[in-house]
Amino acid sequence: MTDPIVGDVQRARRAEGAGSQAPGMLADVLAGLRLPEKRISSKFHYDERGSELFEEITRLDEYYPTRTERALLETWMLIWINELAPAALVELGAGSSEKSRIILDAMVANGSGKTYVPVDVSDEFLQVAACKLRAEYPTLEVLPQVADITAPITLPPRLPEPSWVVFLGSTLGNFGTQGAAELLTRIRARLRDADRFLLGVDLRPGPHKSAERIALAYNDAAGVTAAFSLNVLNVLNRELGSDFVTESFRHRAQYNVDEGRIETYLDSVRDQVITFPDGSRIHLEAGEGIRTEISCKYDRATVDDIFHQAGLVVDRWMEDEKGYFALVLGKPA
Repeated sequence: MTDPIVGDVQRARRAEGAGSQAPGMLADVLAGLRLPEKRISSKFHYDERGSELFEEITRLDEYYPTRTERALLETWMLIWINELAPAALVELGAGSSEKSRIILDAMVANGSGKTYVPVDVSDEFLQVAACKLRAEYPTLEVLPQVADITAPITLPPRLPEPSWVVFLGSTLGNFGTQGAAELLTRIRARLRDADRFLLGVDLRPGPHKSAERIALAYNDAAGVTAAFSLNVLNVLNRELGSDFVTESFRHRAQYNVDEGRIETYLDSVRDQVITFPDGSRIHLEAGEGIRTEISCKYDRATVDDIFHQAGLVVDRWMEDEKGYFALVLGKPA
């Protein structure tokens, strides 16, 4: 879903860390629930069950972003890498590095690849993935880095040049415009002249892509996305001792044309009061929604604008034939 703070690539990775976020998890949740428009951060979706559900979502017919991005990577990576010959790959929200293997294969085939730095929030998950990658790519130095990409990241010094930083899955859409610009500004600060930034973005409606088609990706007929959405309440109950009842909520996802994004809500089906062990009480009226995710969609103009704010420019832009998804290669302005 490209959604939440955090999409496709990053959701499975956050699974390991969802229950053990910062000690301020309760304060974070309560602050969101006390806003005029109640919110729960999407980062809390990713426990083991949430991760499993998202993996199931990526295989649904309705959910096009994962397979479309993969097809673009398979089409263009060898061409771009043969021309630009990156020596190092830094992947934000790497997880199992499934799609990044397409890039790594091209780097190895080209003979330029030297170093891979998968960045993720879960130390244990990263170390297991790194062991597998070292066995698969014996000529690559694999340097896993534990970090939350929503905060400044420390990377290994003196990475081979040129280096590519990649952020796949349209996960950027989970940050909103300001958050996306701030993240890209931090990335830009790490880039040298020959380095590049590879981004995957889900596109806005166009001649062959309607707003209804986008919304369908978050409202599948089998109800898998609804189960994923409701599971965040189970996470909060387990980690915080709250008393959400999932049967008292309904999943709703809609495309906001003005904002150019999917917004996902859990709507209360009745008047109710949610309690927390510290005595906090959250009142919900029937029909009132809690926003749990956003998934911003992009076009060339919006990407150009965010890149400009971050000190980047678009070097290459490639879409699939239906205009569903785009790979963007950026460079320092």
